[in-house]
Amino acid sequence: MKHSVLVIGIGRFGAATARELMRLGHDVLAVDQSEAVVSDIAPDVTHALQVDATDIEALKTIGAGDFEHAIVAISGHAEPSIFATMALKQLGVSNVVAKAGTALHGSILERVGADRVVYPEREMGARVAHLFAYPNVLDYIDVAPGFGLVMLRPPESFHGRTIGELELSQKTQLSPIALRRGERVIVNPHRDERIAPGDQLILIGRDAGLAKLEEPPGGADRPGGR
Repeated sequence: MKHSVLVIGIGRFGAATARELMRLGHDVLAVDQSEAVVSDIAPDVTHALQVDATDIEALKTIGAGDFEHAIVAISGHAEPSIFATMALKQLGVSNVVAKAGTALHGSILERVGADRVVYPEREMGARVAHLFAYPNVLDYIDVAPGFGLVMLRPPESFHGRTIGELELSQKTQLSPIALRRGERVIVNPHRDERIAPGDQLILIGRDAGLAKLEEPPGGADRPGGR
């Protein structure tokens, strides 16, 4: 379904969000205080305007209250994002997603009406930590404390073995939910699907299981093993 989305604050996070929303087929109004930033993003979004988003009258002028969805992506000091979030809710925007830098900032955003608070720096930190700790991990999304979604480059010990033979759920508490093979994605791969070099596995489960993936699974009983 196509939506019209107001994106406030066109820093790195806001710009990436606005461009991705456009790529997904939505209409985007990008707003920032900086004329240079607005000029830079303008070719990539539906509309771009230079506006002080902490000024509710300015937001009224651009029709912010007509939007059902808004993303407050203001970087730097917490106060502008808090004021912008308050103003958007007062104008009747039903779904406001706000970026926070700290837990306190996020708590305040929730109290003033943000429908969802995101922590991109914290989430990226968790991803980088997992990429560093586990060389075969290509990407990681934190789902809950100690629990995540991971894209994995299967180690050589997996090659030629079926998903059923690997027994990942039993041995690592990580469940396969998809297999990427080139441009093809196999959702809920069958246990008889055989892992090939170049494949990527998408797993969900406990972080503790990632360390077990570094160990050869059932090396004694793999084809050709002794």
